[in-house]
Amino acid sequence: MDAPHAPLTHVRPMALADCDRVAEIRIRGWQHAYRGLMPQSYLDGLSVARDAERRRSWFEQGDGAVLNLVAERDGEVVGWAAYGPYRDDVAGRTGDAELYAIYVDPAHLGAGVGRALLAESVGQCARYPSMRLWVLKENVRARRFYERAGFHADGAEEPYDVDGVPVPEVRYTRPLGG
Repeated sequence: MDAPHAPLTHVRPMALADCDRVAEIRIRGWQHAYRGLMPQSYLDGLSVARDAERRRSWFEQGDGAVLNLVAERDGEVVGWAAYGPYRDDVAGRTGDAELYAIYVDPAHLGAGVGRALLAESVGQCARYPSMRLWVLKENVRARRFYERAGFHADGAEEPYDVDGVPVPEVRYTRPLGG
């Protein structure tokens, strides 16, 4: 919870005008969170400009299935989350939701921004039976974050590699009751 003297975190739907800032948060988030977990040359090669252009295209052409939220503090966008239907749902059998991404500006880590984005995402998915997400197996900080929020590793793992380096992911699940 935010301290009384701390700026309040306001979570709202993402707008097209947020794409540049969201791209910056996403790329800086990758470079911060995945340092030592992925090849540094790959992280150094990530481009905010390319990501922003891709994000604008997705935003303009989206069908509404993927929902994007931003978190603001004092009018500045400091975090982003995206969620929607579970992508690996075969023929709609599970009907689960998935948290596709959540990133916080590294300067605002530990200030409740990620918790606010996650709480809003979970709340907006309450109609689903559960929410799933994928996290790098070695990303201990992120795994603790999700575990404190009621998610648990459900035993599923996926191979993932970056520039030939294995960085496997594990799936986390949280019942929602929908």
